[in-house]
Amino acid sequence: MVKSSPDLKLDSALTLSQAAIGCDFQIRQVEGPACSQLRDIGFCEQMLVKKLTNGRNMLCTVCGTRLALSKDLADQIQVVPA
Repeated sequence: MVKSSPDLKLDSALTLSQAAIGCDFQIRQVEGPACSQLRDIGFCEQMLVKKLTNGRNMLCTVCGTRLALSKDLADQIQVVPA
């Protein structure tokens, strides 16, 4: 079962750092410094991501793998509710 944030519209994009904890999102855009390294490991558009924690470093899951991202990097990732 996919849990999504009830206060977000389906067409609203926000950064991963702004996204609600515990909700599922689809990656809309990955663009900025160091994002090529994310793409190299498969973190790219259309993937589903779930944000697990918030803070200076945040934890999320992508394809069943946990990944820690800095807030600066999460600010470069646009997501929409899944």
